[in-house]
Amino acid sequence: MTIDLPTPIAAFVEANARLDLDGLMKPFLRDAVFIDNGKRFEGQAAIRQLFEEEVIPVKAIFEPDTVREEGGDVIVEGPAHGDFPGSPLRFTYRFTLVHGAIRTLETTV
Repeated sequence: MTIDLPTPIAAFVEANARLDLDGLMKPFLRDAVFIDNGKRFEGQAAIRQLFEEEVIPVKAIFEPDTVREEGGDVIVEGPAHGDFPGSPLRFTYRFTLVHGAIRTLETTV
């Protein structure tokens, strides 16, 4: 299913599909925040380390199938599959965008 995503989110999803670490980081602001099931990562260095240690090694690829706006944020939902327990799991990604970039990304299962 093809869905219409804002440019920085589409870039993030496309980079994730390629497991492209540099591409994953490009849409984030320097001082972005990533909240992964309640655990907070602040700044690009911390977010990059998270991706290096927990996304790329298990080949976790998110495939969004729904998108909506809620309270100024963009909510994207869909399954993620990879080499991790329970795969595939359905995730909800809440993006806060600022000036065409990702300011905050919160993921929940």
